[in-house]
Amino acid sequence: MYPQHAHQGAPVDSPASIDDGPRIPIYSAEFAADPHRAYRQMRRDYGPLVPVEMWPGVPATMVIKYRTAVRILNDPDRFPADPSIWQKTAPVDSPIMPMIEYRPNAIRTSGAEHARYRSAMNDALAGIDLNTLRPMVERSAMTVINTFCERGQADVLNEYVAPMVFSVFCQVLGCPQDIGERVAAASAAMFDSVDTDAVNASMGEALLELTHLKRSHPGDDITTRMVQHESGLSDEEMVHQLVLLFAAGVEPPLNLIANTLVLMLTDPRYTSSENKFHLSTKTALDERLATDPPMANYCITYPRQPILIEDVWLQANQPVIISMAACNTDPEMNTGEFLDNGWNLAWSTGPHACPAHARPFSYLLAQEIIDQLLDALPEITLAVPVDQLVWRPGPFHRALTNLPMVFPPSPQWRL
Repeated sequence: MYPQHAHQGAPVDSPASIDDGPRIPIYSAEFAADPHRAYRQMRRDYGPLVPVEMWPGVPATMVIKYRTAVRILNDPDRFPADPSIWQKTAPVDSPIMPMIEYRPNAIRTSGAEHARYRSAMNDALAGIDLNTLRPMVERSAMTVINTFCERGQADVLNEYVAPMVFSVFCQVLGCPQDIGERVAAASAAMFDSVDTDAVNASMGEALLELTHLKRSHPGDDITTRMVQHESGLSDEEMVHQLVLLFAAGVEPPLNLIANTLVLMLTDPRYTSSENKFHLSTKTALDERLATDPPMANYCITYPRQPILIEDVWLQANQPVIISMAACNTDPEMNTGEFLDNGWNLAWSTGPHACPAHARPFSYLLAQEIIDQLLDALPEITLAVPVDQLVWRPGPFHRALTNLPMVFPPSPQWRL
């Protein structure tokens, strides 16, 4: 499928350039259909570093070796996350720019600027009360399930998982439904790489409205804690922190839940009647985070100067993208034991890793949404063979287009 890299195994005294030879398009439908086959072939043909295109005309180097990724992600001095210099020569109209361009927020800055934004976000997330999450999910789940339970069939991704994640996240964020719906539409378009200017404009307007609302009508929520933080975030800075929160708080949990449901409904370890002690939702989530993380390829950095890594020269200020999916399945690391696998890179690592307070929330949210569905509709199954599910193309996510399921029609729950 991919041509062999001419410089695999080149000696240190004559290192290769990552720009030699063709690049693999990680945005294609072919790649999305079976990325793990692509990762295996990359490993054979290229080694730890792979020349890829994140989008036509947007080249990058992809890291598929676990230890190399950890080294890069923990070295922000030589591998900063700020794309400002690269962006001056990047195609400004590329649809993926909203996902990778400079923003004054915790994921696209370095040094003191990053520390300030990170502090505001960490403190705001620390205020989440996980004890309120389960009843919040329960209330929302019954309402959503009642919209389709009598039909005996549903697109569980778009009719259940998406509205559930959206509803609960907006509640903890303090975001009214009308604003949230506008942001959700823009966020989905951002992940699907649709119309750069329209995405940024639509999302920016909605999030500025949310910022103004929380400055005038504070509440016990993430947005209020951020606008009141001692770092004194401006309206513009608030918008960019909220862009990051929505991007991280909706799409990845949504995909993690859907992908985990597929595993639980198709793998004999979870479905076999011969074993009354089926593996748990927690086990399935741990496995999916390791083998198919919802953000498969991301954590982009930009070397400050040319640097030799794994016998390959990386150019200064050119994107280096981490494949969390490929690194997690690196044969040097992955033993097939997934429960409590704290080493996996689904949350990234280093100073730009997912904040510690966000992880238990996202994990518990996914577990509760799955369990509520399976408790309400215990005989639910896929409506199509698993190999007929369609995966959304895109360089960053591991995401289904839909998730058709069938089940015995059930009466609505009394609320």
